[in-house]
Amino acid sequence: MCGIVAIIGKHRVAPLLVDALKRLEYRGYDSAGVATLQDGILERRRAEGKLINLEKVLAASPLGGTIGIGHTRWATHGAPTENNAHPHFCEGVAVVHNGIIENFSEIRDQLTSAGARFSTETDTEVIAQLLASLLRSRKTPKEAMQATLSSLKGAYALAVLFEGDSEQIMGARNGPPLAIGHGDGEMFIGSDAIALSPFTDDITYLEDGDWAILHRDHVEIFNADGNTVQRPRSKASSAYAQVEKGNYRHFMEKEIYEQPEVISHTLSHYIDFATGKVREVSSQLDFTAIDSLKIAACGSAYLAGQFGKNWLERYARLPVEIDVASEFRYREMPLPGKQAALFVSQSGETADTLASLRYCKNNGLRIGSIVNVRESTIARESDVVFPTLAGPEIGVASTKALTCQMSVFAALAIGAGRARKTLSEAEEKDMVRSLSEVPRITGSVLHQIQPQLEVLSRELSKFHNVLYLGRGNNYTLALEGALKLKEISYIHAEAYAAGELKHGPIALIDENMPVIVIAPHDRHFEKTVSNMQEVAARGGRIIFITDENGARASNLKTMATIVLPNVDEFIMPLIFMLPIQLLAYHTAVFMGTDVDQPRNLAKSVTVE
Repeated sequence: MCGIVAIIGKHRVAPLLVDALKRLEYRGYDSAGVATLQDGILERRRAEGKLINLEKVLAASPLGGTIGIGHTRWATHGAPTENNAHPHFCEGVAVVHNGIIENFSEIRDQLTSAGARFSTETDTEVIAQLLASLLRSRKTPKEAMQATLSSLKGAYALAVLFEGDSEQIMGARNGPPLAIGHGDGEMFIGSDAIALSPFTDDITYLEDGDWAILHRDHVEIFNADGNTVQRPRSKASSAYAQVEKGNYRHFMEKEIYEQPEVISHTLSHYIDFATGKVREVSSQLDFTAIDSLKIAACGSAYLAGQFGKNWLERYARLPVEIDVASEFRYREMPLPGKQAALFVSQSGETADTLASLRYCKNNGLRIGSIVNVRESTIARESDVVFPTLAGPEIGVASTKALTCQMSVFAALAIGAGRARKTLSEAEEKDMVRSLSEVPRITGSVLHQIQPQLEVLSRELSKFHNVLYLGRGNNYTLALEGALKLKEISYIHAEAYAAGELKHGPIALIDENMPVIVIAPHDRHFEKTVSNMQEVAARGGRIIFITDENGARASNLKTMATIVLPNVDEFIMPLIFMLPIQLLAYHTAVFMGTDVDQPRNLAKSVTVE
């Protein structure tokens, strides 16, 4: 989950490395550091905490040199201290690393018994120590790199500098992504293309097991066996301008308000609004050839999959089984041949999701993926890719990526329903018409509810625990609401299916427990209102999120009632997601937390 960058170029690289790290800080922000070679001598600057601390160090003590590596850390092994910050040095070797070395204890013991002395608590230091020991045995840097990689078990993306050699940088990938950027007399390495966007859009993605030697005007790429291989070059799709915050306070706020536009772009990719039909692209998984579907994802993407499951089962009558990806492959479930599997990931690099994909692929299933990065590993290893058009999402808490994933699932549900003849042509047109209204309605709702939610967040911030309730898709909304509030405000929040209230959670209800009830006037409304009455009878403070019909039908006293427009039940989740996002956002802002970079979290989870 760390971010790494490397540059061999024409100009002083330290400021460029920091600039690139700013676009990687969403991957981790426990510490940061850079190292450069000047006149063949390695020097580094490191700082605990966020990148701004490193900038202060560099301002006081600049680094020269036209070749260097940089790192922003999400701590796994060792506390987030300056001493544990990357780059790690050992006898003229400098290393930055994203991932986890699973056999680091074994390697560390071997090196220690041979006389090595370790100075950090990290797993990464064993890489630098191992390279240094191999160089002492008179291996060349290339030989030492290949031998080191063959000794490592686990996940890693690496960039390595060797003292005295200002003409090459080495990089390697096994699991976490690594992109190589091609410039004019300069070359780059980055954890993703966004980091390199100010310098180049000419990108080569390394495959698992690949390692590379970057020179100023070319790159040599080798596979795990050390054989030279060719990897395709492509144009990166993310523009630098897209990752600027503009006039918004936070990226999360910007990304919430981008949703009308990006949902529109995503839906337009799958739906022909002029004819009222889903495009053929949504049928590429051939829903008529399967009798069930597996879905796996993590975090908010898992909840997008839950919406997808509900829609596919209801409208396409397709049985769907969904798992958290970190548990999926360990169940060792049977995978009959008439199944397909669908994987959801914003980055397309989520380690657990990728491992689940490979498990299904090894069992002969056709693989589909819903990803926001078409060049990602998950996309490249899928048979069918269903892209979201959310653009780069920098805020750690997913907002626009989630609603775009939901939009893809909505289109797929219609397409699958038509293919499986569970939806008529008239029903398809009605559902497409409903989807076509989503961008307009979301734009209106965002501006309509924002003032009320900003005021309500002040009250919500006074509490330490919050309960969310809902039924059906509204339960999934409740899960996302609780997740968002936890992620960015650090308020403890739990979500329950409203019908489960009497099976335990009701014991928690008192005047100090706000209960956020998501209940549009749908087929579940009456039963959910009964659960609200049970909360009210025990002194619970209710925040009621409903629509105009629901507000008219309920006369319960609430702490606040948030009223959204009446919409078709099919698109309700996309509309009702907005107050959930805004309430969490404004509560976090009021409490003064770091909204875009909440503690202990990272955007892209590329280790298991």
